[in-house]
Amino acid sequence: MDKFIIEGGVPLRGVVQINGAKNAALPIMAASLLADSPVTLHNIPSLMDVDTMMHVLHTVGADVVRDRETLVIDPARFNVAEAPYDLVRKMRASIYVLGPMVARLKKAKVSLPGGCVIGQRPIDLHLKGLEALGAKVRVLHGYITVENHGLKGATFSLEGPQGSSVGATCNILMAAVMAEGRTVIHGAAREPEVRDLVDFLNEMGARIEVQDSTLTIEGVKSLHGTHHTIIPDRIEAGTYMVAAAITHGDLILKGCHLPHMESVVSKLREIGVEVEPVVGGARCRCNNCRFNPTSIRTLPFPGFPTDLQAQFSSMLAIANGESTVTDTIYPERFMHVAELARMGANISVYSATATICGVEKLQAAPVMATDLRASAALILAALASEGKTEILRVYHIDRGYEHIEEKLDAVGARIRREA
Repeated sequence: MDKFIIEGGVPLRGVVQINGAKNAALPIMAASLLADSPVTLHNIPSLMDVDTMMHVLHTVGADVVRDRETLVIDPARFNVAEAPYDLVRKMRASIYVLGPMVARLKKAKVSLPGGCVIGQRPIDLHLKGLEALGAKVRVLHGYITVENHGLKGATFSLEGPQGSSVGATCNILMAAVMAEGRTVIHGAAREPEVRDLVDFLNEMGARIEVQDSTLTIEGVKSLHGTHHTIIPDRIEAGTYMVAAAITHGDLILKGCHLPHMESVVSKLREIGVEVEPVVGGARCRCNNCRFNPTSIRTLPFPGFPTDLQAQFSSMLAIANGESTVTDTIYPERFMHVAELARMGANISVYSATATICGVEKLQAAPVMATDLRASAALILAALASEGKTEILRVYHIDRGYEHIEEKLDAVGARIRREA
């Protein structure tokens, strides 16, 4: 099992290329199944999750060909209406094939994703939306079974207890574009990745209008192939911004799209980090002073993203004072805290809030990654620590960051991967 060996204490300087957004690429790959001719997707990141989705598409009958950052998906032979447990258990995003199956094949049998290492993430809103469109939905023996005897437009809300659901919005959107009549979805997720899916579907011939958190869809009988470029990954960009800050470095993030990151940039500036736009991206730098403490509360977009709270926790661990981080999206998402404590961080967690008392320095220690974003948080902490840190179970990082050790090495980090 691979591990990272990181020797900290080196300011990172140089240019980092930001790749296409994983959380936009996965639903768009699934939505390609709705077309009646080939789809070409550009700026596709090289990630384990993308490979898994390619396998899912192959399994349901689509032809998928990859050439570096370009995917060509031909859905002509899409005819399998089942996604078994063995596929869905590897990646929750596999459930994105549910909407296209219901819309095109008139039926679906998709395994329930189950729990995961960051707590329960129910799919009740996915099912609620499909039922509102007239589908017959049953959950039996660990599978979602859906029958479509003619989807019809409806008006309903997809807002749940933790706010809007990105997954449910994407899935119901993919089903609704081919329903008869008009569908109005209130409480829809506003994340840039959802907007990228909307743009993609409209390019294929869908008729979707967006107004804040309301989506209005006029159903069409068919969709055609198109070319589409995936938006930059704002979570990857935010992670490298923290890497520049926590090492007191200076990085230019090529391809970074700052309008998608206003809440993140605002917090960075608040704690004393410089972020400014440059041609083709952004620049992030920090001098040798300690960070100001702050309070972070994760919220659906345009609020602070839950996918960056772990990385910011690593940075706030060496802030000059007490900070708090509250995760309203996934309250259990604090498993990185125990590992950061092994590196000298002073963090306590009560309910959905971490209280972080900044220390002067972190120290190297053997630690273990528990999930994708926790992996990034530990890498960041290691870059700022004294000594050599060994991070185990780094296969998590390959799900969401393309060649992270190569990118960090190119800007001065002392990092290597060992088997």
